[in-house]
Formats: sequence, structure tokens, C-alpha cells
Amino acid sequence: MTRSELVRLFVLDWICDNYENVDQLILRRVAEMGAECTLTIDRLEVVEALAGLVEDGFAKAYLFSSEESMEIEGMPSIDIVEEDFITYFRVTEKGMELHLSDKPDWPFDHNGNLRPDWHLGGGL
Repeated sequence: MTRSELVRLFVLDWICDNYENVDQLILRRVAEMGAECTLTIDRLEVVEALAGLVEDGFAKAYLFSSEESMEIEGMPSIDIVEEDFITYFRVTEKGMELHLSDKPDWPFDHNGNLRPDWHLGGGL
């Protein structure tokens, strides 16, 4: 598994249960998971992972405001930190199938602890 594949799986893991915002929760949780694997994961990597997940049909983007909520076609521009947290992401049915599939390279055991035999592949 490459670093980018791992980041994608971390992001997918955090958008499966709810609508999540990059700056409110996804970045923080993915960075924490990365740190447990001795990786520093930044916002750009998370945004790139989300873009790939949206492009591949594993996730969808939504705009939420006090007036309305709407699905966005494709990946929105989220180049800057969103102070008002209006862009959210959610897993699609296709993404949930991937999330629930067996991933032998997943770094954590069933208790959420880093597997002692885990290492990042892909030449890193």
C-alpha cells in the first residue's frame, strides 16, 4: 500500500458515519491516525485524497448553509481553510463497500491499536 492509498483509506474511514468537514474533523482525525503510523499528514494530502475519492465515486461533496443544503457535482475548490465549515463530504454506497471490504494492509487491529507487524509499502 502506498502512502496516498493509505491517506485515502483514512479519509474514507472518517466520512463513513456522518457528513464531515475537512477543517472541522477530517484533517485532525486523519493526522492523528497518521501520527500513530509515524506519518505526518497535512491538509493538502487530505484534500487530494478527498478529490480522488470524489472523482472515483467513493464520496460526494455537499454545501450546507443556514438557508439550504445541496449536493455538489464533482470536487469543490477548498483551497483555503473554511472558517464557516460549509463544505462537507460523505461516503457513497460504492465507498461504503470499499470501507467494509477486507483490507489486509490496514495498519490497525480490531481494537484500534497499530499492528506491530504493519509497515507502509510502496517504496516509502
